Amino acid sequence: MFNVAIITASDSGARGEREDVSGRTVVELVEGIGATVASQVVLEDCRETIARRLCMLCDGGLIDLVITTGGTGLGPRDVTPEATRDVIEFEVPGLAEAMRAAGLKKTIHAALSRGLAGVRGRTLIINLPGSPRAVRENLGAVLEALPHAMEVLKGRAHDCAKLRQP
Repeated sequence: MFNVAIITASDSGARGEREDVSGRTVVELVEGIGATVASQVVLEDCRETIARRLCMLCDGGLIDLVITTGGTGLGPRDVTPEATRDVIEFEVPGLAEAMRAAGLKKTIHAALSRGLAGVRGRTLIINLPGSPRAVRENLGAVLEALPHAMEVLKGRAHDCAKLRQP
């Protein structure tokens, strides 16, 4: 169906001090809808490093969707949304809104997530929080929309009415 790259933003994970459970959770969820995980990496919480990797993945022509996990909170090293905003051409606010709304059903702390979604070229980028539970809740909220989003970005789907249920 489509190729996915996963970036986990974690200083301790990048140093090998922490297992990447959130990244594994993303793999499980996207493979569950038939996507192929083509790349998975753990990077330090560094705006320039994350932005550079996003550009490389999006501009290579092989990745349809980049999902980041981590770095979306209020901490001084939480820079994933800024790195994403640095490289995208436009935002897709409905995805971030749906993810936060799903999280708010579980905890008020979901309001603190600054994750966003946007497009660079023909690649969709989605920021998720860093906890495995939040990954499951947030990605689960938008998972069903992703195959159609990939089709539209690739120019293979235009008429939304054909996808509506009677």
